[in-house]
Amino acid sequence: MSTVPADLKYTRSHEWVKSLADGTVEIGITDHAQHSLGDLVFVEVPDAGRVVKAGEACAVVESVKAASDVYAPIAGEITAGNPQLANEPEAVNTNAYAAWLMRLRPAAGALAAAALMSAADYEKFLAAEG
Repeated sequence: MSTVPADLKYTRSHEWVKSLADGTVEIGITDHAQHSLGDLVFVEVPDAGRVVKAGEACAVVESVKAASDVYAPIAGEITAGNPQLANEPEAVNTNAYAAWLMRLRPAAGALAAAALMSAADYEKFLAAEG
């Protein structure tokens, strides 16, 4: 069973979103996603300064099984990619909620407009997905 922290928001494409005190958000892949992928061998994070649209592919996680795009759940500007993951992609497998992929400053109104799920809704989504 995957861990689903109650203080985060989630997407249907299995990203998590954590609001930070400075108005930015951290984004990563969920525990469910990393379990499905298996052992990660490569993570490509976006560069700071990149502007992304909601739903745009902006990072890549690659495992021994497959490579998968990571989508921006919110429109905005990337403020940082997690540099640790270039040398330690397995950190996502160790703790998917500590190993954030990117930080983003949401565009005006983007966070409020985002189609994010609560932890309870994400758990229901996972159960329905099978």
